[in-house]
Amino acid sequence: MVFGRRKLWGALLAGGLLVGATGCGAADMTKQTSPYANASGAKTVTLSVQSWVGSQANVAVAQYLLEHELGYRVDTVQVDEVPAWDALSQDRVDAILEDWGHPDQEERYVHEKRTIVSAGGEGVTGHIGWWVPKYLADEHPDILDWRNLNKYADLMRTAESGSKGQLLDGSPSYVTNDKALVKNLRLNYQPVFAGSEAAQITQIKQFAKERKPFLTYWYMPQWLFNEVPMVEVKLPPYTDACGAKAPADIDCAYPTTPLQKYLNADFARHGGKAAQFLKNFRWTKDEQNEVSQMIAEDKLSPEAAAKRWVTAHPDVWRAWLPR
Repeated sequence: MVFGRRKLWGALLAGGLLVGATGCGAADMTKQTSPYANASGAKTVTLSVQSWVGSQANVAVAQYLLEHELGYRVDTVQVDEVPAWDALSQDRVDAILEDWGHPDQEERYVHEKRTIVSAGGEGVTGHIGWWVPKYLADEHPDILDWRNLNKYADLMRTAESGSKGQLLDGSPSYVTNDKALVKNLRLNYQPVFAGSEAAQITQIKQFAKERKPFLTYWYMPQWLFNEVPMVEVKLPPYTDACGAKAPADIDCAYPTTPLQKYLNADFARHGGKAAQFLKNFRWTKDEQNEVSQMIAEDKLSPEAAAKRWVTAHPDVWRAWLPR
């Protein structure tokens, strides 16, 4: 997430994500909520969409099926990761279809206030890490151990990183641990934000085209691995004890996170077939990446990408429809 996301690691991505990592962010965009949301008698569903393309793929397919198979009107609202929980609790949106782990919000809204309920797993497991291009790892295999990164800091220098190596990040709105990791692991690197998932992808593809060395914050699942093979750098192993540290003290890898769905509690009780459909929605990372690549690389609209995928995979989505 995206596009990053998460506080499972101390702070966590508020970009949102993935509209993102998602990658989550500073601005609360819930004012965009459709005027049809909560209209009496309206057969309407409002979905939160984050900025990373995986989230957009989820929402596009869910929206297409809700509209064309179940007869709902679907509105989408771009909300950053953490504000999306507030919007969901306040009934401004009905569902979040890809959450990368926000323990504080889950405790507050699911367990304490009970205004949000779990809708189960999305079927995709997410992981954030640091990655280098395969061509660089093939030439310098020891770069895949974080303890050797300082040997290669000069190779990674850019105008933006100054005298240090560049660690390429996505949106500044993503909550990441990268600044803490660089400091606590005593690495001679400077996190540099591309500005968005799309901008980060553009930069990665340009580096790869020129076969330049780079180190980047990135995440799985993500379609870009199909075009730019990358290998993960091993950071100190994640532990629950490390994840429980204050954000500034994090000194371990990001966790592997089964991505989750959440519904507004009232919608879960009274949302009928739409609520049941969203609970049933579950697919694989390859299926998500197929739609994501159509949106991000083939430049199809989300609706067109969803239509193409739905047409090709009736055996998958028919299982999601309420009986």
